Amino acid sequence: MTLRDDAQPGVVGSVLAVEGRGIVRMEDHFNTDAEDLWSTLTNPDRLARWVARVHGELRVGGTFEASFTSGWVGPGRIDVCQPPRRLVVSCRPGEDDETVIEAQIVPDGARCRLVVEERGLPLAEAHLHGAGWQAHIEDLGAYLADQPARDWRARWTELAPSYPALG
Repeated sequence: MTLRDDAQPGVVGSVLAVEGRGIVRMEDHFNTDAEDLWSTLTNPDRLARWVARVHGELRVGGTFEASFTSGWVGPGRIDVCQPPRRLVVSCRPGEDDETVIEAQIVPDGARCRLVVEERGLPLAEAHLHGAGWQAHIEDLGAYLADQPARDWRARWTELAPSYPALG
């Protein structure tokens, strides 16, 4: 299983502004089926291998604590869980800096397309989240290919100039 056909992925995401807030959207294909990809999004052991450690009430309406490889730590809530297609979580629910992360899995032949959006970001920070999410998605590809993840911070630093600021 590989992240994509080329060994060095370029920018796989976009950063948008809607109603004064930023949205980061990542989209990539993975050589696996929907159930396996879903498991990487919902199984705490697998999730920790590429993006975040989570613990808490892992059910719709449940709250959890997340510790992302990017360094972000905070509370979350599971808003929607429709296996194996759609997961929506809120980070810092109810706070002024609340964001919503939505993941959708779309089967595409022998592969699956994963679309991840984070909405509600401050415009001045959205491009930095774009670089961060791309580094996470690349780590997911490495995990699925049974390869080591890159140094997240180094990859984020490399990608950040590729995502234009919106502020």
